[in-house]
Amino acid sequence: MRVARALGDVTMIGDVSVYSERGFGAFVPGAPCIREATGKGRLDGLTFAVKDLIDVAGMHTGGGNPDWLACQTAAAASAPVVDAALTAGARLVGKTVTDELAFSLEGENAHYGTPVNPACPERLPGGSSSGSAVAVAAGLVDFALGTDTGGSVRVPASFTGVFGFRPTHGRVPTQGVVEFAPSYDTVGWFARAAGVLGRVGETLLDGSPDVPVRRLVLVRDAFGIANADGAALLEAEARRWGAAEETTVFDGAHADWLECYRALQGAEIWQHLGPWITARRPAFGPSIAPRFAEAATIAPPDVKRFSEFRRGVTERLDHLTRDGTALVIPTTPGRALAKGASAAEIGSFYATALPLNAIAGHAGLPQVTLPAARIEGCPLGLSIVGPHGADRALLKLSQTLEHSFMGDQFRGDVRRG
Repeated sequence: MRVARALGDVTMIGDVSVYSERGFGAFVPGAPCIREATGKGRLDGLTFAVKDLIDVAGMHTGGGNPDWLACQTAAAASAPVVDAALTAGARLVGKTVTDELAFSLEGENAHYGTPVNPACPERLPGGSSSGSAVAVAAGLVDFALGTDTGGSVRVPASFTGVFGFRPTHGRVPTQGVVEFAPSYDTVGWFARAAGVLGRVGETLLDGSPDVPVRRLVLVRDAFGIANADGAALLEAEARRWGAAEETTVFDGAHADWLECYRALQGAEIWQHLGPWITARRPAFGPSIAPRFAEAATIAPPDVKRFSEFRRGVTERLDHLTRDGTALVIPTTPGRALAKGASAAEIGSFYATALPLNAIAGHAGLPQVTLPAARIEGCPLGLSIVGPHGADRALLKLSQTLEHSFMGDQFRGDVRRG
């Protein structure tokens, strides 16, 4: 496979011809969003893209929905994460497609199309930071910014075969970013190489003291709920990384982790977006509209019950990750969903993907996903969830581990960043 190196490139991926001035469908329609670097620093010479939930001065933040776009004025200022990247020497070359207002992990958009997954074009790229992941995986940019609430960086990173990072909640500013579910919302990022991922982290992370990672522990029941064929490959890689010990987190109750996420996220979504939806009555895609409708039905007793549940699992995860322990889990249940997947297949995916991603999400822990294996040519991500504040330690560890699996058998067909 040849990776596209410029916007508008004509590229053959298998027997699929991809041509678009927006490059793999990764970039939003309209005039390109280009901003030159404003300084010099760690990101000198790198190019990047920004998910269309993140403000860029002078641009309308479209949120993946035409009705939302129509209600917006041009941003008076860029989000701090954008300014930080520009100040550090990076050049912004575009805004990327997002699933509508971030409410999906699939990577489809009924209004603007589905970005093409360069690793497996017959499958979905994952969402909601789909365009950002695709822009990186296709070699159109060196790194890209996305947002991650329930897995929206981690899932597309796994599906497209790139590195992805979700920081400790609160360590990267979210000002200038469309609010979705603020107690879960983070800004995350993608890169094709762990070194670039780390350089972005050094640029965006706050100055809080970093916590070390001293040992890796495999989460047995996280592997147990993933698809068996992919889980076996990932477990073998985790053992090579040194994850000799095991623990559990769900203890047979992963469905409660899922319902906790659905209830608390849904309540926050409706609190922040419900008034606009009620007043505007926007046209959402057929898979998105029912999700907002469900969010409107979350009752206060459910919020109270699951807030208590979340406090309990946070305490448990803080205990498990004490003394520098990090948890190794599959990033997703398996490889990318097929285009045209049935409702049952999508439902099964969410029933497992959300609990896996809630391990970091409920407790606000940092997580890095690495493209550790392939199954029938499709990437599989393996993740490390660290203690609160172990962001830089995880980014450094990913650079060390990169050399253990980035051989020709995995990455020989993709240009290194």
